[in-house]
Amino acid sequence: MKRVIFISALLCGVVSGFGQYRITGVVKSEDDGALQGATVVLKETKQGVATDADGHFDIGRLDNRHYTLQVAFLGYDTQELTVKAGNRIEIELKKSSIRLDELTVVSNRADERSAVAYSNVDADDLAQRNLGQDMPYLLSLTPSFVATSDAGAGIGYTSFRIRGADANRINVTVNGVPYNDAESHGSFFVNIPDLASSLSSVQVQRGVGTSVNGAPAFGASVNMETEHVALQPFGEIGTSVGSFNTGKYTVKAGTGKLNNKLAFDGRVSGIRSDGYVDRAFSSMQSYLFSAGYYGEHTALKLLSFGGKEKTYQAWNGVDLDLVRRYPLEYQRTYNDIGRYVDDEGNVRFYDNQTDNYTQIHYQLHWTQRFTPFLYLNTTLHYTDGIGYYEDYKTDRKYEEYGLTPAVENGENRKKTDLIRQKWLENNFYGLVFSLNYDRNRLQTSLGGGVNQYLCDHRGEILWVRHPNNFDPDGQWYANNATKNDANLYLKLNLEIVRQLFATADLQYRVIHYAMFGKDDKYDDSTADMRDITQAHHFQFFNPKFGLVYRPTEQHRLYASFSVANREPNRNNYTDAGKDERPTSERLYDTEIGYQYISGRFAAGLNCYYMKYKDQLILTGKISDIGEPLTSNIPDSYRMGVEYTVGLKLSEQLRWDGNISLSRNKILNFTEKDIDVYDADWNWIDSRDNILGTTDIAYSPNIIANSRLTFEHKKFGISLYSAYVGRQYFDNTSDS
Repeated sequence: MKRVIFISALLCGVVSGFGQYRITGVVKSEDDGALQGATVVLKETKQGVATDADGHFDIGRLDNRHYTLQVAFLGYDTQELTVKAGNRIEIELKKSSIRLDELTVVSNRADERSAVAYSNVDADDLAQRNLGQDMPYLLSLTPSFVATSDAGAGIGYTSFRIRGADANRINVTVNGVPYNDAESHGSFFVNIPDLASSLSSVQVQRGVGTSVNGAPAFGASVNMETEHVALQPFGEIGTSVGSFNTGKYTVKAGTGKLNNKLAFDGRVSGIRSDGYVDRAFSSMQSYLFSAGYYGEHTALKLLSFGGKEKTYQAWNGVDLDLVRRYPLEYQRTYNDIGRYVDDEGNVRFYDNQTDNYTQIHYQLHWTQRFTPFLYLNTTLHYTDGIGYYEDYKTDRKYEEYGLTPAVENGENRKKTDLIRQKWLENNFYGLVFSLNYDRNRLQTSLGGGVNQYLCDHRGEILWVRHPNNFDPDGQWYANNATKNDANLYLKLNLEIVRQLFATADLQYRVIHYAMFGKDDKYDDSTADMRDITQAHHFQFFNPKFGLVYRPTEQHRLYASFSVANREPNRNNYTDAGKDERPTSERLYDTEIGYQYISGRFAAGLNCYYMKYKDQLILTGKISDIGEPLTSNIPDSYRMGVEYTVGLKLSEQLRWDGNISLSRNKILNFTEKDIDVYDADWNWIDSRDNILGTTDIAYSPNIIANSRLTFEHKKFGISLYSAYVGRQYFDNTSDS
C-alpha cells in the first residue's frame, strides 16, 4: 500500500512539473524607449500577450523546451527569435525600413493611425480575381461597393458606386496622380485595361478620406499604386479564357536591379470579349513600361502606361416590360442601340456603333530622402487622350445637324437617318508633391498640386441617307474647354498620449473652368447650335479632424469629422434645364468606427452620417447619348453602418464577408416639370409633384458580400457571392 502511495505521489510530482515554466521579458525601441502594446506570440502554440506600459510581457504555463517568439509593433520590423522556457529576455525592435520606391503614395494613404474607414487590396488579392474584368469588379468585395457593366460581363465599360455615390464623386489616383477626367469627373477604367496586373496595392477609402489631388472625394477615394521595383530578373506569361468568347493575355518581364541602381520592367496585355449583351463586344490592348534609378537617398522613376479600346455601345439597357410582353423578340440580352430600318423595311443594326479611345499616361517620380525622418515626393505627369464614338441616328431633323434638307416630290424633307462621330481630344498635365516628416510621435505632410486640363470637342457627320449637297469634311459643332486646378494641404498626426493619435488635414483648393464655342444641341431661338461659352471660378476649404485610439495592437477605435466641397462637372452645366444654374455641393461627413484584428479573427464596425447641401443628384432623365442628368437638391443625407468580418476556420479554410445597411434620403423633394399627356400621347401641360422624403436614386439600403476560400499548398478555390438591395432609377421612390 505504501508502494502505491509513493508511486502515485511521484507521478503527481512529475505531472505537476509540466506547464510550470514561463518566458518573461521587455520590448524596447532602438532609442531604449519601452513599447507598450507590442504583440508577443509563441508560434508553436499561438499563445500571445501584449506588453504593458513598461514594455514588459509574461507568458506562463509552458513546457520545459524551446519556443519561437514573434514580436511585432506598428512602425517597427517584426522580429523572431528562439527562447527556452524559464528565461527572461530583452528585445529591441528597429524602425521599419521602407524602400525609397515604396514612398511614392504615402501622403495619400491611410494607415492604423488615420481616422478613416478603408480597405487595402494587395497584389495577391488582385491576382486571384484578375481574369480580364475591369478594376471595379476586382474591388467589388470591399464594403458598400456596387459594380455594374454595360456589356454584362464586367469587361469594357464598367461603372461603380460606393455608398451610393457614383464614380464622378469618387476620387481616383494612380501613384498620387489624378485619374478622374477633369471635366466629367468620371473614371474610365476601360481606357487602361489590365492595369491590375501592374499594381502592388489598391486602397479604397470610404467617406471623405484624406486630402487628394484632382476631383474631390465626395463619397470615397480609390488610390492605386503601381508595382515596386523587382530585386531579381523575372518573366511571366499569363492567360485566361471564359464565357462569351472572353480571352486575356498578359506578358511581363523585368531586369531586376542592375548594379543595385537601375531597373527596367514592362507589360503588354490584350483582352477580347463578345459580352453578355447583344453585340456588346470589347477589344482592348494596354501596356506599361518603367525605368528607374535607385540610389541610397534618391530615387527617380519614369513610368508610362496606357491603352486602346474599341467597344460596342450598350449603355441603354433593356426594357423588362418588353421582355415580358414579347419574349420571342426581346431577350434579357437585347440591345437597341444601332437599330434602324433599311430601304426594304428590314430591321438592322449598325455594325460600327462603337466607342473608340486611346489614352497614354506619363509619370516622372522623384523621391529624395534628406534624413531618416524627412523625405520629398515630387511627380510630373502628362496624359494624352484622343477618341470618338460613332453611332447611327434615325429620324433626325436636318437643322439639328446644320444640314440642307433633301427635296422630295417638290417638298423639303424634315428628317433623315445619318451616321455621326463625336470626337474628344484632351491633354492633362501638372505637378504634385508632398514633403513628409515621420519621427517618434509626429507625422506630417505638406503637399499639393497644380494641374491644367485642355480639351477639344467636335462633331462630324459621315453619311446622310437623304443628302443634299452634303459635305463629309464639315464639322457639325466645335468647342473647347480649359480647367486649372490647384490645391495645397497640410496633414498632421500626433500621438497625444501613448496610443492616442489626433489627426488634422487642411486643404485649400482653387478651380477655374471655362468653355468656349458651340455644342451638339440645336437652339431654336438662334436657329443655330447652342453657344455654351461660360466661365466659373471656385475656392474651397476642406478641413478634416479625427482621433484614433489603439489600446493594443488588436484594437483600433476612431472618430472623424470632415468637410468637402465639389464643383459641378461639364454635363451639370451643359445639360441643365433652362432655369437651372448648377452650384457647388458641400458634404459634412461624420465617421465613428472600431476594428479588431487577431491571428484567426478580424471584425470591424463603421458608422457614418453624410449630410449634403445642394447635392447634385440624378433626376432619372437621360440625354440623347444616355448620359444621366442631375439637379441640385438642397437637403439630403446618407447614413449607415458597415460591418466587416474575417474568420480563419482552419489552416486551409477562410471566410470573409461584409454588409452595409444604410438610409439615403432626400428631404422635401419636389419632382419638377413632369410632362402630362392625354390618352393619345398628345402633350397637355407640365406640373410639379411634391413628394416629401424620398430615396436617393441608385442608392440601395443593403449591400452584402461574401468570400469563402480554400487553399492547400499550391491549390486554391474561392466562392464569391454578393447581394444588392432595391435601388431606384429616379428620386420618386416609385417601384
